[in-house]
Parts: sequence; structure tokens; C-alpha cells
Amino acid sequence: MRVTDREVVASRIGMLPDVVAARAVTPRVLEGYETPSFATLRENVEYPGGDSPRWDAEPVYELLTEARRRFADGSPALSDAWLAPRLHYTMRLTRGEASDTRIWNFLGVCLAPGFVRWRWGRGGKGREVAQAARFVGRWDLQCFSRLWWAAELFRDGSNYGPAQLACGNQDILNTTMRQEMIQHRPAAQALLRLMHKGPVRTGRDVNAATAAANAAGATLVFEALAPDEPQDAEALREWIDSAGEDPPAQFDTLPSGPNDGRVPHGSAEALTVRFGELFADAPVRGKTDREGEARP
Repeated sequence: MRVTDREVVASRIGMLPDVVAARAVTPRVLEGYETPSFATLRENVEYPGGDSPRWDAEPVYELLTEARRRFADGSPALSDAWLAPRLHYTMRLTRGEASDTRIWNFLGVCLAPGFVRWRWGRGGKGREVAQAARFVGRWDLQCFSRLWWAAELFRDGSNYGPAQLACGNQDILNTTMRQEMIQHRPAAQALLRLMHKGPVRTGRDVNAATAAANAAGATLVFEALAPDEPQDAEALREWIDSAGEDPPAQFDTLPSGPNDGRVPHGSAEALTVRFGELFADAPVRGKTDREGEARP
């Protein structure tokens, strides 16, 4: 009998060390026959933040439960775009905190391994998970970390709309998000604008545009061509500290993120034009060139 889900056994979000988490993800867990036992892991968990409501586990679990309900009849991958901004809104972390893999280990192994299996099970809906990294792994592979960071890197200040667009494309989540250029906010927004109203349409287009823009970054200083503005650290801190005071994430409307500064419009537009020029000359696998021959 395969394990398909588990009940909530933790009221607070904790931190589970990498070594302990990795040991808990056994071959039988990956095959779907067992689920990690929180009872045996509990003594290894540390709990940050005292009594701060931003470490409450229940709102996160409710969000994951709703995602499974909403996308029960479709591909679990479709839940990414819906879940990412709401997870970011609910888990109000600094970038330093979000870089701590122990938090994501806890979510994947202790709080919601059933969600990981649902999202990443082969064939969908609770089967074998091919990669242990979906439970406990690198920031861009772990089930929950990848979504939080995608929302963080692609949001435009308080506007999660661009993040939702980004998370609707698996090529961005799987490839583009790891590129250094995405750390420059106008560059991230420019790439999304090419997707939204420009020539970048398919997954191959996304990969080609990303490769061309990232390569250009070696000689083209993005900050000189398209300067960004410093984010408002105080506004971010106030938003983080308001966890528990703000309403929970709405299921049918996008929440508002931290009001720590929008990307300068002119900078994003300048890079949109530049990336469009680079993409026009970039090799896109499977497309024909000007002479009508298919590119390799």
C-alpha cells in the first residue's frame, strides 16, 4: 500500500538539519511506500522566531491543501503559478532566512511530504518521486524553496503578477532562475516582458533568450544600461513583521507583497529592447533560419 498523505503534526515551522533530512528520505519514501516519521525527527528540529506568527505552520499547510484541491483534476505542475506568490506572501522571510535549507527540509520532510509526492510523483498524484532533492535539496530543486525564490526574484515590488507569469513556465523555473542575470531586477522583468507581449513563446524560445541575455551580461554591464534602485529595507522589514496582522493569502485574488520598491520602468524597457535584439539573432533549436533551413 502506497502512502498518499499525512496529517499535520507540527504547529510551528522548524529547521531540520540537512544530514538528518537526507537520511529520512529513504528509497522506500521515494518509492511511495513510506512517509518520514515526524515523531522520530522531532528531537532534531530547531524552532526559530519564538512566538512570532510568521512561523505558524497551519497557514502554510492550508495553502498546500488548497493547491491540491484546486489542481486535483489537472497536472500538478499547473499549481506552481498559483502557489508561488501565495507561499511567498505567507512565509515572510528575509533572503538570508530563505537561504537556510533547514527550513525547506522541514516543509518537505516533516510538514508536507504528501504534497511533495503529489507534485513530483511520476505520473502525478502520489507515486514514486525520482529525485530526493524534491524533498531536501538545492534551492532551485526543492519543492517549496524553488517556488518561494521564484516569487522573490520575479516579483515587481508588491506586484506578484510577474512572478505568477514566470512560474507558469517550467523552463524559467528549471533553467532561467539559476542564471546570474536574474539577480538584476530589470533583467528579470525584461525577460518576462518578452514572454508576455514579445517574440518569446515556447520553452525553446525561453532557453534561447536566457542564454543570449546571460552571455551578453559578460560584456554588457546591466547596471550601466539599465540601473536599478535600492529596495526599501525598512518597508520589507515592516511587511515581514506584519505577519499575523495582515489577512491570510486569498485563494482567488493575488496578494500584495512587500512595498519595497518597483523596478524602474525605463530600465526594464531598455533591457526588453536589448534582449529582443539579442533573441532575434539567437539560435533557437527547431526553428528555421532566414534561408529556411532548420537550426540544429
